[in-house]
Amino acid sequence: MRRFAWAMLGLGLWVLEGGVEPVAGQDPQPTIELQHNRFNPVTTIPFKLSGQLFLKGHRPVVSVRIYNVLAQLVAIPVLRGTGKALDSLALSCPTQLGCAYSAYWDGFVANTGKPAASGVYIYQLVVDGQRVTRKIVVKQPH
Repeated sequence: MRRFAWAMLGLGLWVLEGGVEPVAGQDPQPTIELQHNRFNPVTTIPFKLSGQLFLKGHRPVVSVRIYNVLAQLVAIPVLRGTGKALDSLALSCPTQLGCAYSAYWDGFVANTGKPAASGVYIYQLVVDGQRVTRKIVVKQPH
């Protein structure tokens, strides 16, 4: 059985999320980019963190969660390549230019072993308390 889903916002591949304007004397807000992609039975949610987040050895704390429209937690994706749940995970980056990461969701509802049903879902990326939220649609083929 194949399932499909896709991001509902934006036609472009990259959506730039800016922070609020910094107060005089404060460092500028970090940049978080989310890349929207077509969802298949498994889902990859790419995101990019700016180098500003990693200044002075700082390791930003990142979480990604997928919710249904009733705000019930459906899944916590894992960081691709590590298998670690993206639940308050401190990330590192070897370059000052920033790094790209991917959250991986197998398409199943956490702790049930059942595939996610067709419908609207919300995924939320949280980096050091800064939230980016997007709507996605999961569709079962007929």
